[in-house]
Amino acid sequence: MSVGVLLLTHECMGDALVNAAHHVLGNFALPLEVMEVGASADPERALGDASQRARHLDQGEGVLVLSDLYGSTPCNIAQRLASLGFRTHCVSGLNLPMLLRVLNYPNQDLDQLAETAASGGRCGICIDHA
Repeated sequence: MSVGVLLLTHECMGDALVNAAHHVLGNFALPLEVMEVGASADPERALGDASQRARHLDQGEGVLVLSDLYGSTPCNIAQRLASLGFRTHCVSGLNLPMLLRVLNYPNQDLDQLAETAASGGRCGICIDHA
């Protein structure tokens, strides 16, 4: 069993990051789904959709939810999944280095993978001092 990964993002973000990750890594060792929330989406309906996806992804180890922007509708929906009884961690600030790092550690448990995600996101940001 492994942790499921749900990308819960604004439109066009999640699919683009997954496509880039496939380009770099090929196939993924973790179950992953993308849910993009449109600007006019009903948050309650989106929560229901996210709940179904989390249920599908959870193989008994929980679900890591990666969201693009803290405080936004996708992130708020992600944070509400725990109140529905799902074992989740939500990490916001999603970027490609974060996603790649997560996908490279399929044997980590949910708590470890959340820390790996945050570390990958932070360490993937560099300033060129050239």
